[in-house]
Amino acid sequence: MATLPLGDDKRPITTILIFAAMDSEALPVVEHFKLSRDDGTLFPLSVPWIRYHGCYKDLNLNVIFPGKDPDFGINSVGTVPASLVTYASIQALKPDLLINAGTAGGFKVKGACIFDVYLVSDLAFHDRRIPIPGPDRYGIGLRKSFPTPNLVKELNLKVCKLSTGDSLDMSPQDEKCILANDATIVDMEGAALAYVSSLMKVPAIFIKGVSNFVDGEKSIHEEFKENLQATVVEIRDVVARVVEFINGKCLSEL
Repeated sequence: MATLPLGDDKRPITTILIFAAMDSEALPVVEHFKLSRDDGTLFPLSVPWIRYHGCYKDLNLNVIFPGKDPDFGINSVGTVPASLVTYASIQALKPDLLINAGTAGGFKVKGACIFDVYLVSDLAFHDRRIPIPGPDRYGIGLRKSFPTPNLVKELNLKVCKLSTGDSLDMSPQDEKCILANDATIVDMEGAALAYVSSLMKVPAIFIKGVSNFVDGEKSIHEEFKENLQATVVEIRDVVARVVEFINGKCLSEL
């Protein structure tokens, strides 16, 4: 969790950075708030990163996603693009709050259901295995999101722990580490963004919608494709409610 300078949690929130890994996750939020694409000057010309921005009530909203990989032509998912884009965006925009909104895989055994949307409390990695005392804790990289008890209560949000890795499938070793992390859901960027948030001293919250099971009978890939569009609508609706709640408040009121 980011440690804020004394008094910073009492200032009104004015600028929000919303990161999504894929255009399919970002664009429903963009359309809801009627945001405009920027002129491309915020980032280096060589990168495919995309920003939409605009105002909603008292808030300056920025939705960022990494765009298409120029060599492979697909969404730049995973911890590396997420970290780079978020770091550059924080440097350029100086946001008061970071929101990571996106899809996740869920565990039936932990009570997750397709289309559930969670606010994440704890984040850790499950594929940075360093079996040496001391460095092993760094590899797991356990961090907490910014605490928002009033937000959780007012919007009646479900809360869970998240585990992050760079693969869509789940190896036996990944599964062992995910269970050790006590995670209900898994994704491909959350813990990396928690690291950037901590490094840059910007509070972060994580909104994750379950698009597929990781312990179900169906193929993860097929179930993800089948449920993606409906899941991003659920995520958009929760993001909209969260932004509405944040408007006019300071961090200490969340």
